[in-house]
Amino acid sequence: MAPTTTRVLRLLSLLQDRSHTGRELAERLGVTERTVRQDIQRLRELGYPVHATRGAVGGYRLGQGAKMPPLLLDDDEAVAVTLAVGLAEDGSTGIADIDASLTRALAKLQQILPRRLQRKATALRSATAVGPATVGSREPDAPVPAATLTVLAGAIRDGTTLLATRAGATLPATHAQTETETEMEMEPYRLISWRRRWFLVAYDLGTHTWQAVPVADLTHVRPASRHFAARPLPDNDLVAFVLREVAQTGWKVHARVTVLAPAETVIARINPAVGLVEPIDPHTSTLITGADALETIAIYLSMLMMDFRVDGPPELVTHIRTLARRYTEALDT
Repeated sequence: MAPTTTRVLRLLSLLQDRSHTGRELAERLGVTERTVRQDIQRLRELGYPVHATRGAVGGYRLGQGAKMPPLLLDDDEAVAVTLAVGLAEDGSTGIADIDASLTRALAKLQQILPRRLQRKATALRSATAVGPATVGSREPDAPVPAATLTVLAGAIRDGTTLLATRAGATLPATHAQTETETEMEMEPYRLISWRRRWFLVAYDLGTHTWQAVPVADLTHVRPASRHFAARPLPDNDLVAFVLREVAQTGWKVHARVTVLAPAETVIARINPAVGLVEPIDPHTSTLITGADALETIAIYLSMLMMDFRVDGPPELVTHIRTLARRYTEALDT
């Protein structure tokens, strides 16, 4: 039988997961049901609201109480919470009391994390920047495995190249190819989290170009043994670099729009995530933007509140004409 303290902590961990019968808990802990009941009472005395229900589907579960008791987190949960709190603190909520609480919570987490978990959490946090908040859209989330982010962050921290397969990529003959996969080797520099998507700023050793690689497109990611000397970055602001790359190449639909306003006026108006603005002359500019649906681009353009002309694609012109007809007919009724 495990020591009482260890056993009670194990019991608490089980109860945080889901409801269990007394027999299930006894079997998991290797004790009698009487010992389980005694340990349940110890948890209640410590402030944990353990509820018991009778019947065929009854059992013990952890409920809500009048005060906040300590929580138990497994390794992955601890790293996830530390990373989330750290990124929230970096971005600042703008609410003084919450920002101060985030700072205190992060300090507590970092103090108690084992060194191996600290190393993982620190690598993820230091390798990650957060893109700007933006308007809602229909683009779906692109979640990635935590293990993949850990590998990427570790390579960024250690300055080692990465090997990975990128879905849908057209790769040159310099990339290693096998019957089962086509690999690309990259020098990783920064992870960018934006709109619930992850991007890796990397230098592709096959194409010799800087890229903002969607992490969701990468499979079979693993660090290579080769260390590299850091190159001059493509931009001092890597978040801005990712936003430009995504606006020009990262969406299913891309658009080029002439805006009848100076570039600085358009830049001051749009959300930085909407697209790239280039001056044409002192009174006109070009907006390069994109999304995963024509409807989203139309929303962006309507929010400009400026006169514009769609240069392409033709499908967007047709879509906006349809919207114009609907709006006009709505005014005539």
